[in-house]
Amino acid sequence: MLYSAFLLGLLGSLHCVGMCGPIALALPKAAHGWGAAAGALLYNLGRILTYLLLGLIIGVFGRGLFLAGVQSWFSVLIGALLILVALLSLNVESYIKRFPAVQSLQNWVSRSMAKLLRREGLSTHFLIGALNGLLPCGLVYVAIAGAVLSDSWIQSALYMGGFGAGTLPLMLGTALAGQFISLNWRQRLRRLSPILLGLFGLYFMARGINFHLPETMRFWEIGQEVPMCH
Repeated sequence: MLYSAFLLGLLGSLHCVGMCGPIALALPKAAHGWGAAAGALLYNLGRILTYLLLGLIIGVFGRGLFLAGVQSWFSVLIGALLILVALLSLNVESYIKRFPAVQSLQNWVSRSMAKLLRREGLSTHFLIGALNGLLPCGLVYVAIAGAVLSDSWIQSALYMGGFGAGTLPLMLGTALAGQFISLNWRQRLRRLSPILLGLFGLYFMARGINFHLPETMRFWEIGQEVPMCH
């Protein structure tokens, strides 16, 4: 379960670099050496903490789905939607941003981050990262869908934490080393996103279908003797 969250973050981190990379590059410049490394690390820890808190909140909703017995159908539905988005190459973020609530959240986060970017100090890096985790992002929404399907609120939080940990290597490298991947290459690599979405769509569908199968569904039990016909 958790390995899929980490893999989602790791493979999808190129999307993160394209969307959030400019924010990481615009961070207030801390001292060189260890100071810069600490600032970059705190920024990413702020993001991951926000993902963990989102996982806790989503876990309550996910547990409700589990108790209501519709978790498997929800998993199949999410998987089908992801495959549809991948096949049609839809920009999910542009559609989600049309909702007034999402627009209000994005505007508030953008204004708050603009104020913080004019400040200095390591705590500023952490706060910017925490706010960054609230920005509308299609990849985060996929992770949230996986968190909803967790069996408990703890698993849901760990799922989002695993997702954040998967994004850490490339995002940390971007903040430390600068724009080491050119814009042209980032655009090319982001074209792999539909393939990633399609694969995780298949994963969610397969997981939803497996929810229907009893755990004890076997043709025989190990070590059980089969009576012989005479």
